[in-house]
Formats: sequence, structure tokens, C-alpha cells
Amino acid sequence: MEKKLINSEAAIQNRFCDLHMHSVYSDGSYTPTELIDEAERIGLYAIALCDHNGVGGLPEFLEAAKEKSVTAVAGVEFSTDYKDKELHILALGIRPECFGEISALMEDVCRRKEQSNVELVEALARAGYVVDYEKIKAQKSGKYINRAHIAAELMANGYVSSIKEAFVRLVAKDGGFYKEPKRPSAFEMIEFIKKIGAVAVLAHPFLNLDERELREFLPQAKEHGLDGIETLYSDYDAETTALSRRIAAEYGLMESGGSDFHGANRPHVSMGKGAGALEIPARLAKIIIDKIKS
Repeated sequence: MEKKLINSEAAIQNRFCDLHMHSVYSDGSYTPTELIDEAERIGLYAIALCDHNGVGGLPEFLEAAKEKSVTAVAGVEFSTDYKDKELHILALGIRPECFGEISALMEDVCRRKEQSNVELVEALARAGYVVDYEKIKAQKSGKYINRAHIAAELMANGYVSSIKEAFVRLVAKDGGFYKEPKRPSAFEMIEFIKKIGAVAVLAHPFLNLDERELREFLPQAKEHGLDGIETLYSDYDAETTALSRRIAAEYGLMESGGSDFHGANRPHVSMGKGAGALEIPARLAKIIIDKIKS
């Protein structure tokens, strides 16, 4: 990662980054190499691969970036629990020597997730919505499977017209057939991220918390080592973005930003541009990279 660092602020002016995206190793449709190639094609300064609860795609991701100008930031998006709410914590700048430690930590988390998937498919079948879970697993070659893959299969089988409809009607947490698996604590995960020397960022906070809840969470999270929050995100309007940036400044947190790019599995979101107007300054990536080095 260090070979492409640019020290001059002037050199990265008018350049952009994308610090949150997914590959086929979780619920994205691009391979890690394809992510690097696309980032190179559109001229991004840096991108972060943050697959859900796993590091399987990171070796390929880092290798693919070696002969490119784009800087690859190794990351993970961890699913955690805070007062029975699911919060996603990004670890950015993970060193390859820590990949094994993360995989070991996530082994039990992934086992519980697999059981949740099976129970969801069984509940759907009892209601007349037949999904071939073994087919989904075969297509994913044993990689991370979540509700998005089951929703895609429901759409393919003609039960719904879109993945979004499947989430609203059938695989929602409230009112659907989905039961959440037990997740690690948000605070414990932040401490783990700091222990392995990575940067801890709260992903898309306003998708999971309202302002009161966020303000309650952040002081405790900072005590455990939280470094920053995503202030620039595909689904944020101008008002939410402005509020996010004010809160980051108020609590002394770094700003980060990401499209949450999933390729064809989230077609309205483009790498680096989100829903069309997203622009994440390259300086945010440089600040995070410099913090990893310090």
C-alpha cells in the first residue's frame, strides 16, 4: 500500500476515493481484481474493500493493486450489536499478518450466520416461498452468504420483482421471516480493530441510529477507540451529510466516506459516485492511510 502514497496535498487536489465497497467474497458482484481495475479506469486515488465479516478477498485485492496507480486499503465491515441494534464497524488498513486472527475471530460469527440463513430459508418454505439454499451456496463457492443472496433467489424464482421488494416483504427483520443471529458487541469489536492496528470507523450511522442514539453511542465508542464515522455515503441527502460532518467535528472524529458499492447487486450505486452525486475527497483516504502508518 505504501508504494503509491502521495505526500503532497496539492497532488491529490481534485481527486477522489471510495472507502467502502464489496466483492464476490461477500454480497458484491465484482471480484477484488475487477474492483481495482474499475477504480483505475475511473481514476480514483484509493479504494477500500470491506467485505462482510471476512478477509477472503483481501489477498487478491492487494495483489491486483501492485501494478496499478490506485491505492488499495484492506478492510472489513463487521456486523456488531449495540442495544439490540445492528451497527456496522469498518476496520480500515488491516495488515496482511492480521488476516488469520480476523478469520479465527469470525469463525463462530459465520457459523451463527449460516444457521440464521438456514432458518430463514426453512421459514420461507413453510410459507410457500421455495428457495434452493444449496444452489446459492454452490454459486458462492462457500463464500459469505447473507439475506441479499436469498432475496436475489426469491426474485429469480418470481416471488418478488426486486431485491428491495424481497427485503420489504419477506426477509425484513421486523415483519418478515428473518431472525437475526447473535452478533459481537460494537465496543468489543472496536477494541479488537485497535488491537490489530487498524482504523475503526462507524459505517453509515444514520441507517441504523437516529441523532439521539448516535450522540449516546459516540462518547462510549470513543472511549473504546473509535476513530471516525462515515459522513459521506450514497444514501445520504445533503442535510444528513451536513449533520454527519457537524457531529464528526463535535466529537473529534475523523471523516470517512464510501459508496457501499455492490456492483450489479446494488445497481443504483456506482463506484466513487454513489447514486450519482457522491464525491469523497482523496484527502480523507490520505488522512486514514497516514494514521495507519503513525
